[in-house]
Amino acid sequence: MSFPLNAPQREAVRHTSGPLLVLAGAGSGKTRVITAKIAHLIEQGVDPGKIVAITFTNKAAREMRERAQSLLKAQGKSDVAGRVTIATFHALGLKIVRSEAKALGLKSGFS
Repeated sequence: MSFPLNAPQREAVRHTSGPLLVLAGAGSGKTRVITAKIAHLIEQGVDPGKIVAITFTNKAAREMRERAQSLLKAQGKSDVAGRVTIATFHALGLKIVRSEAKALGLKSGFS
């Protein structure tokens, strides 16, 4: 792995035995860890369509998406970057509700 990570960050990136919650203060490298983890999971053969990264703000989601795309492009895997779901809690919730609108008794294209 060629990411500039410290020992706890590397441990978080390499953790693959189940879900992982990354909590840390501002400027501590959370986005770097999460984007490195996305790339690591894809390297390990995980289907990019099964990877979800959730954040709180649109700005953070955009930054994370850009960094993940850049990192994957550098690894020659830019074609899979768009299959990874990186979103806010609200955007992911809306995506799920829209995909299950019929089951929820909603019309498609509801607002």
